[in-house]
Amino acid sequence: MKHGFHLVKRDTVSFGKAWMIRLVSVLLSLVVCGLVIMAITGDNPVRVYAAIIDGAIGSKNRLWNTIRSTMLLLVVAVGLTPAFRMRFWNIGAEGQILVGGIAAAGLMISAGAYLPGGVLIPLILVCSTLCGMLWGLIPAFFKAYFNTNETLFTLMLNYVAIQVTNFAIILWESPKGSNSVGVINQASRAGWFPRLFGVNDAMIVILVVLITVLVAVYMRYSKQGYEIAVVGESRDTARYAGISVKKVILRTMMISGGICGLAGAVIVCGASHTISTGITGGRGFTAIIVAWMSHFNALAMALVSAFLAFMQQGAIQIATQFGLNENASEIITGILLFFLIGSEFFINYKIERTKGGSAS
Repeated sequence: MKHGFHLVKRDTVSFGKAWMIRLVSVLLSLVVCGLVIMAITGDNPVRVYAAIIDGAIGSKNRLWNTIRSTMLLLVVAVGLTPAFRMRFWNIGAEGQILVGGIAAAGLMISAGAYLPGGVLIPLILVCSTLCGMLWGLIPAFFKAYFNTNETLFTLMLNYVAIQVTNFAIILWESPKGSNSVGVINQASRAGWFPRLFGVNDAMIVILVVLITVLVAVYMRYSKQGYEIAVVGESRDTARYAGISVKKVILRTMMISGGICGLAGAVIVCGASHTISTGITGGRGFTAIIVAWMSHFNALAMALVSAFLAFMQQGAIQIATQFGLNENASEIITGILLFFLIGSEFFINYKIERTKGGSAS
C-alpha cells in the first residue's frame, strides 16, 4: 500500500479554530523574525523583541506614531471593502490615494492663505473624496459597459496617478529645482489638521473611526450594502432579482475610490504635510491583505492593521538600534505578511492522509 497526502477544502471552520490558526501563524512569524534578526545581528532574540516593543509603544510619541499608522492603514482597507465584497478587484488604491493627496496639497497651496481652517479643511476632504470617486469611476465604467479586466485596469491607473503626482511636484516644487514640494504651509499650518484634546493625531483617529463605523453599518444594514453582497455572490442572481448590476458597480467603486481619495487627504493634512509619490507607503497594497484576511469585518481589520503597524514601527527601531539598513524593516514586514497569508490557506484547506493500492 502506498500512502500520501492531499489537500482538501474545508466545508466550514469554526470562528475559534480560524483565529487559533491565525494566532499560531503570528507566533511562528515572530519566531522566524527573531531568528532572522538574530542571524543578522548576532544578538539575543529577547533584546530584539524588547526593541520592537520599545519602538512601537516605548514613548508617547512612538505610541501615537503606531496609532497613526494603524489608522492610515485601516482607512484604506475600509475603502477597499465595498469593492471587494462586490468581487471587483480594486488594486488601484495607491492611485486613488495619490489623486486625493494631490487635491489636498493643491488646495493647501492655492487657498491656504485665503480660507480659514474651518472652511479649508472640510473643502479639502470633500474635494479629495470627489477626486478619488472619479478615479474609481473610470475602471468601473469600463467594467460595467465593456467587461474589461478590473485588476489590470486599476493597477495601470496607479502608474498614471504616479505620473500625475510627478507633474504636480514639478508644478509646485519649493524651492525651484529641488524636485520636491517640501512641507506645505509650515509657518501658517493652513490645511493641517488641528490639535484636538492636546493630541496632533486625534482628528485622524476620529475621522477613521467614523468612516469605519459608517461603512460597516452601510454594508450590513443598508439596501445598497445588500445589493453589493448579491452582486458579489452572483451577477446573474442579482439581475434576476431586479438589481441593476451596472449601477451597483459604478456606485460601489465611487464609494471605494472616494474613501481611498479621502485617505490621501488624511495623509497629506494629518501626517506628511506634503505631496510625493511615496506618501502612500505601500498601504494601497498592504490594505488588500488586511481587508481580505479580515473577511471585511471592521473589528478584525482594526486588529490586523494594529498588529502590522506595531511590527512595522518596531522593525524601524530594530534597524536603528542594531545598525541595520532601512530594508531590514521591510524584510520583517514581509515575513509577517507571508505567515498571515499562509494562515488563510490553512483556514480554507486541510491536509489529509490518503491510502492507495500498489500497482500489480
